[in-house]
Amino acid sequence: MMSDGLPRIVIIGGGTGLPVLLRGLKKHPVDITAIVTVADDGGSSGRLREDMSIPPPGDIRNVLAALSDVEPLIEEMFQHRFNTANELSGHSLGNLILAAMTSITGNFVHAIQEMSKVLNVRGKVLPAANRSVMLNAVMEDDSIVRGESKIPYSGKRIKRVFLNPEGVKPLPETLQAIREADLIVIGPGSLYTSILPNLLVKRLGKEVCKAKARKVYICNLMTQAGETHDFAASDHIKAIYDHMDCAFIDTILVNSETIPPDVELRYKEELAQPVHFDLDRLMSLGIEVVQDEIAELDGNVIRHDTKKVSEILYSMIIDETKKRYNA
Repeated sequence: MMSDGLPRIVIIGGGTGLPVLLRGLKKHPVDITAIVTVADDGGSSGRLREDMSIPPPGDIRNVLAALSDVEPLIEEMFQHRFNTANELSGHSLGNLILAAMTSITGNFVHAIQEMSKVLNVRGKVLPAANRSVMLNAVMEDDSIVRGESKIPYSGKRIKRVFLNPEGVKPLPETLQAIREADLIVIGPGSLYTSILPNLLVKRLGKEVCKAKARKVYICNLMTQAGETHDFAASDHIKAIYDHMDCAFIDTILVNSETIPPDVELRYKEELAQPVHFDLDRLMSLGIEVVQDEIAELDGNVIRHDTKKVSEILYSMIIDETKKRYNA
């Protein structure tokens, strides 16, 4: 626990799920460290990664925006995506600013730190590594698909994923945050392309395995075509364990709310369905199952209810700190 008494929470993920959770969590008196994947190679991030040889800024940008405490217009400007007929098209302003700041400071992590000050960020945002990594997938037919953005569209089932370069190192601050955490949260996010790329950074994954903090996995609400088709909740856990060579998750948070039939039908068209939580199998893995109504409809999309999930995590972290510091 910090000297100012705030309990420490580390959240590991990427994609769209992580910012949703952080918007709710920053309203609670906790010290947040978000560890974010650097495996993205699509869209604006992929172009900047290629053109400027920097880690992809997109997932970092979304997390900075989620944790920022600035006027809504400033956040909107940071998140603004250009829609023009030239090379600016598709780039978001925040990505370009992070790329410029990396050029100025000579270091991606320094660029994030400077942007955190500008955006008055509540917490610390750290990339899983201070360089780009390439995510590769070995499919069930043993073919290899290279690139995070291509993996879900291969039309094949994933056997395992791995990073290139294999020996990529995490930041010392990341390892320290994991060691000092009172609660470590994995997810929500795409299993193979947002969560595992963080844990596969070898020393980072090992540190999570041996950390004393309670580890909570926030299960996805829906399966994902090309990644987790037909996966139950325990299949998500098993995939993580198979990649990590250690069983480390203490608690899984699952949604007990029924998805509206019309929404379920719409997802079915995308070959997605609600994730079934197979209670017996989860409990046989020695995992505590916390079920609650944690889904909400955001337009046509089902997302985690940021307020509800952050309240559940906050009560968990209070329990953990009471146990630890009153022992």
